[in-house]
Amino acid sequence: MTYEHLTLERHGHVGVVTLNRPEQLNALNRQLQEDTRAACAEIEADDDLRVMIVTGTGRGFSAGADLSGPRPTAPAVGGSDEAPSQGQRLDTLSWVGRQAVAFYRMTKPTIAAVNGVAAGAGMSLALACDLRVGTPLSRFKTVFAERSLSPDSGMSWFLPRIVGYSRAIDLIATSRMVDADEAYRIGLLDRLVPEEQLLDASMEVAEQIAALPPLAIRSGKRVTQWNLTVDLETALRNELHGLDYARKAPQDVAESRASWVEKRAPKFTGQ
Repeated sequence: MTYEHLTLERHGHVGVVTLNRPEQLNALNRQLQEDTRAACAEIEADDDLRVMIVTGTGRGFSAGADLSGPRPTAPAVGGSDEAPSQGQRLDTLSWVGRQAVAFYRMTKPTIAAVNGVAAGAGMSLALACDLRVGTPLSRFKTVFAERSLSPDSGMSWFLPRIVGYSRAIDLIATSRMVDADEAYRIGLLDRLVPEEQLLDASMEVAEQIAALPPLAIRSGKRVTQWNLTVDLETALRNELHGLDYARKAPQDVAESRASWVEKRAPKFTGQ
């Protein structure tokens, strides 16, 4: 499939998505949002691809929503400082919200290779990935408050789960820039590597994941997501469900045992 504002390359079992609007620091206009969702769907549907890497062309990962065009708006849902009542559903999502859902629902692990600034919705895009690899040039900025906006694109959901509640409020309320060292210290980055090693380091992590049994990896990711907000007993039941799913690849189960006995590297197929 051909995309207008990104490229999708295949490297073995790894799909590399590169945002490609460098003159705008890969700011997210509606077309780029649609492209990223379509790329997620393409990778999800390709059984040969087991991991996705997302990065940007040029000096920035993504500067957030593109403010040069029509301003994106979220659906009107009441405009109150009170939470929606219990059971109330939002029938529609903003276009940046749909991207957050697309990334979160990926069953395959996702890695953000943060090559520069990640701001606003661009920061949310990085947060929506399972892992983040950065360099000394990586920077994060929530942006929304100084634009007289409340967080969107999933930031208020992802950020406290990654850095904790008080740090999330700090970053949202101050809208300050977070450099690479602080980002690594507080957990916004999982790996911090020299600039020239960003893609190689990201690919190394991706290939480590891709070498393992695909169903076990997908099950481990999904169970961990399920168990973010449940009690222990429910978590244990979810784990049993995940184990049952992982065992649906009997050849990989057998290969894991055989390779251990024979003291050789395993070759997993997802079967």
